[in-house]
Amino acid sequence: MLQFTVNEKFKFDIENSASIDVSALNTTTFHVLKDNKSFDIEVVETDFNSNIFVLKVNGNIYEVKAKDELEQLLSKMGIDAASGIKVNELKAPMPGAVVSIEVEVGQEVGKGDALIVLEAMKMENILKSPTDGVIKDIKVAKGQNIDKNTILIVFE
Repeated sequence: MLQFTVNEKFKFDIENSASIDVSALNTTTFHVLKDNKSFDIEVVETDFNSNIFVLKVNGNIYEVKAKDELEQLLSKMGIDAASGIKVNELKAPMPGAVVSIEVEVGQEVGKGDALIVLEAMKMENILKSPTDGVIKDIKVAKGQNIDKNTILIVFE
């Protein structure tokens, strides 16, 4: 089951999450029919590290946070899923082309800093640092086509 929180207020669950992959949100626009209502949805911004998505639904902007079952269980136990986890590398959340690399080896970065711009399905996605750290190695080059889960950056 996936749990979604909209604008840090409204929560809803989707039971059959086996057929839902949040990385599918790299599509720029799609149309949804729910309870005989029509919704035009545009993906404005994606952050696959924290599963936060900014969506424009029928002209209104919403920030949506997705939590899988493990994250929900950890939250119930009072544990932040990201705390205590040492992140050693940044992997590509989807296949695409490296548009630009915003950092260099040896550079100190903070959580949320822009690292790489990745183009997928005609949409540019800014991949942000999941942690504070120092860039140890950059495994890709500008213009390179990459597959999902390709290691992009290694942290010290």
